[in-house]
Amino acid sequence: MKKTGLIFLWISVGIFGFDWLSKFLIIKHLSLYESVNLLPIFNLTYVRNFGAAFSFLADHSGWQKFLFLSLAVIISVILTFFLATNPRSQRLQNWGYALIIGGALGNAYDRFTNGYVIDFLDFYYKQWHYPVFNFADVAICIGAGLLIIDTILKDKNLKAQNLKKKDQTRHK
Repeated sequence: MKKTGLIFLWISVGIFGFDWLSKFLIIKHLSLYESVNLLPIFNLTYVRNFGAAFSFLADHSGWQKFLFLSLAVIISVILTFFLATNPRSQRLQNWGYALIIGGALGNAYDRFTNGYVIDFLDFYYKQWHYPVFNFADVAICIGAGLLIIDTILKDKNLKAQNLKKKDQTRHK
């Protein structure tokens, strides 16, 4: 039996669970828009995001909920297929896919059950606040970063192999 990247779905389940638990704790202990300062550059601030990243399309009539929910499910299905066809040995790529799946489904669950995504990680410097986000968003960003790194490393390895082949051909 071929060992595929599907084993990495445990990461998706872990991200989904951790994201759900963190959001549950936020809504249990904070009121909407309540903010608790933890560090000079960080607050826990409970907000609701009706849009996508940076509240993109948040001010529309509600159709965006179904768009973002559909996108999350479609992307998760495609990435699960990639995991199923990837060898287990492609760890960086499989980790990236699994993190994105877990994050996408974490936010999709919020959209499906609430109609919005619960965000609460609020980083700032003086009056400038980065848009509030959650652990699902963190997982998606790290996953995308791992896929970029994997692509760069594969490209460097391919170039090195091509140079080696040219060098070997030249010395024959």
